[in-house]
This record gives sequence, structure tokens and C-alpha cells, in this order.
Amino acid sequence: MKCPFCGHLGDKVVDSRESKEGEVIRRRRECLACGRRFTSYERIDEIPYMVIKKDGSRERFDRQKLIAGLLKACEKRPVSVAALEAVADRVEAGLQERPEKEMDTDEIGMLVMDELKRLDKVAYVRFASVYRHFRDIGEFMSELKQLLNAKE
Repeated sequence: MKCPFCGHLGDKVVDSRESKEGEVIRRRRECLACGRRFTSYERIDEIPYMVIKKDGSRERFDRQKLIAGLLKACEKRPVSVAALEAVADRVEAGLQERPEKEMDTDEIGMLVMDELKRLDKVAYVRFASVYRHFRDIGEFMSELKQLLNAKE
């Protein structure tokens, strides 16, 4: 840590205290060159994960939006909220594992569809019908046939 008084890079920590909320650590430091004391604050720097929408605009990843979409797809299906939370956790973890902090909605949609395909086939078809914007009944039937063939 650079001393604010003399610019020297060497210091020693004299005292450390965590804030009441546990979000910040306050450190009293003493410069090894001039002996003056100063305070530094340490906190986690949260970098927001961004979603690139189909129109090219960017917005923050919103877990609640993801869960709302999952709830809609699983409406009146025997799928627990805990299972949907687990899906959201895995999708969010997939986003966090990436070196870049941005992901296309297409990629997120594919992750969700893969998860729903394993969780509940009807929910998968519902989500896919909205997400993929099927142009006609033929495309929809093709997706259903693939789903049925994969089951056998």
C-alpha cells in the first residue's frame, strides 16, 4: 500500500477490524519509511455480470428474471421451487465461470433449456416455444419429435 504522506510502498498493519455487517475490513497501517499512520478499507469489488440482448443492448444479469421465466415454464407442473432455484444456481454458476463477464441471451437460453430438458419435458417445451420463437407448427412438431426420439 502506498503511503499517502511520503509515497513509500512499505508499510505494516497495526490493527484490523471488520465492519458490523462484515462487508468491509478497516486496516490501520504504519509507513515503514516516515512512521506516519493511515487507514485503508478493504471490500469485495463486485463486477456485474452483463447479458447481451438480441437487439445488442446490455443489461445486468437478473436472477429474479430467470426464476420468473422458470416459474412460468413450470406453472402447474410437479416441479419444486427448490429445483428451480438449483437450475438458477447452475445457470448463474455457468455465467460466473466464464472469463468474460458477458453472455448472450441465446447462450443463457440454451443453458436453461438443457436444464429444463432434464427436469421436466413439458416445462422444456413451454420454455422452448417462447424462447425459440417457432415460426410455424412444423418447427414445433420437429422439436417434439426430437424430444420423443431422445426419450426412447
